[in-house]
Amino acid sequence: MGKALVLGGGGVAGVAWETALLLGLRDAGVDLTDADLVVGTSAGSVVAAQITTGNDLAELYEAQLVAPEQTGELAVEFDTDAFTATLVELLSDRPAPQELRRRLGEVALAADTVPEADRRRVIEARLPVHQWPDRKVVVTAVDAATGEFVAFDADGGASLVEAVGASCAVPGVWPPVTIGVRRYIDGGVRSTINADLAAGHDRVVVVAPFAWGIAGPVDDEVAELRASGARVAVVTADEAAQAAFGPNPLDPATRRPAAEAGRAQGAAVAATVAEVWR
Repeated sequence: MGKALVLGGGGVAGVAWETALLLGLRDAGVDLTDADLVVGTSAGSVVAAQITTGNDLAELYEAQLVAPEQTGELAVEFDTDAFTATLVELLSDRPAPQELRRRLGEVALAADTVPEADRRRVIEARLPVHQWPDRKVVVTAVDAATGEFVAFDADGGASLVEAVGASCAVPGVWPPVTIGVRRYIDGGVRSTINADLAAGHDRVVVVAPFAWGIAGPVDDEVAELRASGARVAVVTADEAAQAAFGPNPLDPATRRPAAEAGRAQGAAVAATVAEVWR
């Protein structure tokens, strides 16, 4: 039993929004960083690593306000319509979930992206601390060759930088991450939140930039947690945050507006979240 914080995927905009939302909540008296378990997927893996390795939320928030050209982030075009079209094609014969993930891994392995080493430097810069924290943190990824879902932790055979890099490796956009002899892609390929990893905790807060993902709406996973007896609060991006994300949540220019929207939303939802967390 205990408290679990589940942080979902959403690009650099999602990192900024989640960080700021957590700060807005803390400012209102609800500190989610004392969770017994933190589950991070894609953008959520970055925030999970940051908040559990001794980094203050206020400092993390200020970092989101830096001008895009000063962040060290790589600018990339992300065509949501093209990605959706690829997904529709891969789903045409209704493959099993793992087979769909394998196909997306195939797309990722064949894509022309920046070199893996260049992308790793970005992930390293995002994480002020590169060692796994003493607290329980789980970072999700998917084996690009097999579609197998993997939940990395301090005992999982991957460094924190490797695990977070893998969880953030959007197929077709960023290169799969090599860990040992395997290569891994975004944990959001399985689910944008992977909330089932919080099973067994009686209080769960899900912070997800998007209310949907490849596996379907986050509500389906939340319903399973509630059916098991857990009290669950879900916070997804409000209208202002969605506008801040724009058409490309991977664009570093979204960080500041997403952060400002997230902090305001954190204050607005504090009472609802407190009912579950306290």
